[in-house]
Amino acid sequence: MKYVTRMAVILMLPLIPLLMGSTLQASQMLTIKPSTYSVSETIDRLEAVLKKKGITIFARVDHKAGAIKAGINMKADAQLLIFGNPNLGTPLMNENILIGLDLPMKALSWKDEKGKVWLAYVNPSELKRRHQMTKNEIFFNKMKKALNALTNKALAH
Repeated sequence: MKYVTRMAVILMLPLIPLLMGSTLQASQMLTIKPSTYSVSETIDRLEAVLKKKGITIFARVDHKAGAIKAGINMKADAQLLIFGNPNLGTPLMNENILIGLDLPMKALSWKDEKGKVWLAYVNPSELKRRHQMTKNEIFFNKMKKALNALTNKALAH
């Protein structure tokens, strides 16, 4: 469990500016969508949609449960889903292995101070920019299109 907690912290680093209220062009770096479901239901629904499409689920991290277990109060309910598709990710890693710091993909659902639930993920175009990748445009486009469609399906009624 310590490994999962450490991994969760490492994987969440790119989202820290957003979660702290920074305006570091979050709209370009992240896709953030409102959810009418609870945090747990949002991640349940996304996990089901991804599994149905044959996408591998690597881990699910309940940040609040981890905080409680550590004896720390965490205000927000938040869960992270780590998932991926080797058919899309492997060609990208063959171009630049450092994109492996951001792959597999992650989606975070959390409840804000007003009780609103959200679902966020890093835009594939941000991954391309961050890792200065110039090839494999087709894979980034497929990833962007798939993430949008799959998250929309998970959030639909």
